[in-house]
Amino acid sequence: MPRTAAKASNGWMAATCTLGILLCCALPVNAASVSIRVHKRDGKPLAGVVLTLAPDPQRLSPVAPVSTVVDQVDLSFIPDVVIIPVGSTVSFPNSDAVSHQVYSFSSARRFQLPLYRGKPYPPVMFDKPGLVTLGCNIHDNMLAYVVVTDAPFFGRTDEHGEWTASNVPTGNYRVTVWHPLLNEPVPSLERRIDVTSSDRTDLTWRLLHALRPAPITSRPHSWEY
Repeated sequence: MPRTAAKASNGWMAATCTLGILLCCALPVNAASVSIRVHKRDGKPLAGVVLTLAPDPQRLSPVAPVSTVVDQVDLSFIPDVVIIPVGSTVSFPNSDAVSHQVYSFSSARRFQLPLYRGKPYPPVMFDKPGLVTLGCNIHDNMLAYVVVTDAPFFGRTDEHGEWTASNVPTGNYRVTVWHPLLNEPVPSLERRIDVTSSDRTDLTWRLLHALRPAPITSRPHSWEY
C-alpha cells in the first residue's frame, strides 16, 4: 500500500475508534418506562391524580423551570391544576369581564394579586416544592392548585387512571400521589419502587379510603370524576 494511502487508512481508523469511544460514552444508562395505575377503593380508575417519581437518593439533574399561564374564565381558574418544576413562573391573566383578586396562603408560596382585570401582574415565581392552593378574594367558588415539584418525572393520570414515564434510569425511586379529594393517611401517599433494566416497571395503586365529597361549586373541576 502506498505510504500516503496507509496514512489515510490509519487516520480513518483512528477517527473511527475515536468516534466509537464518543458514541459509547454518549449512550444513556439503562432505562425503562414506568407505568402507574391508580384505582379508587372500589377498583375503578381515578383520573386527574398528580404523580411524582423521584430517585432516592437524588442523582438526576432537576427539570428546567418553565413559564405557564393560569387564566380566569367564567369565574373559574383555567387550568385548575398545574404541575411545575421548582423555579417556574405562572402568569394569572383575567379574561373575565369582572375583577378578580388572586391569592394563596399556602406555606409553599404566599402571594396576593390585588383586584384587577385584563393584563395580569408580573408572573409569580414558585421557588420551593409544595402544594399551593389558589383562591379569589371576591369569588369564593374559584379554586385551583399549583403543584411545585423537584422530581424529574411528574404528571397526571388519564381517564383510565394511568400515567407513564419514559426513559427512567434504573434505580430506586420514591413515588408520591396527590388528588384534591384524597382521604388517605399520610404514610399511604408514598411508595418505593425499584426500576430495573427490564423494558417496563408497573405499579398499581389502590386507595384505602373513599374520596372526600367534592365541594359544591357553580363550575365543575378537572378532578371531579
